[in-house]
Amino acid sequence: MTDPKALFDAIRQVKGEALTQADVDLINRALGSTVAAASRTGMTTSQAGIDLIHSFESLKLKSYPDPGSKDGKPVTNGWGTTRDENGGPVPLGAVWTREKADRLFARDLRDVELGVNVLLRGKPTTQAQFDALVSFAYNVGLDMNNNGKAEGLGDSTLLRRHLAGDYAAAKAQFAAWDKNDGKVMAGLTRRRAAEAAMYGGAKA
Repeated sequence: MTDPKALFDAIRQVKGEALTQADVDLINRALGSTVAAASRTGMTTSQAGIDLIHSFESLKLKSYPDPGSKDGKPVTNGWGTTRDENGGPVPLGAVWTREKADRLFARDLRDVELGVNVLLRGKPTTQAQFDALVSFAYNVGLDMNNNGKAEGLGDSTLLRRHLAGDYAAAKAQFAAWDKNDGKVMAGLTRRRAAEAAMYGGAKA
């Protein structure tokens, strides 16, 4: 199977510029079953990791605006889901069933797991570290466009420290991601502390 990172790198080279997150999402959707298969060959989130995500992405069945952003975007529903079945934005006021919320959470989690596996490049990573990184990326984004701007996990100092094996420094970086639109959010402060604690739960 084609290495997902090599595929993204090749597409980026053909495009002649960095991929946007929209590009990455489109590629993931186009790959379909290939993406799903790739995610099964890498690490997957443990129940403890899923429980951590669920503890912060509390279940909602009617969509709502982002309470911390200036424009209320992205609109969110279910377990922190911001994309509908077709990959488009969730409309404000949309009502879902629990089954739909769980199904779209599973889709989103699978996509994040794939992205985190690609970003880790096979570097030593414990289950606890992987779970923490998945929770982090599920919240702030994968940021796989390689543009040098820390807009999520991909270009973050946190990831660079992890890849270098400096796990103490990586753990300390979680706390820097506690803001939404430049404002410190108490919920994000708690989430980053919980993710850092999970990340530090075992040594690679």
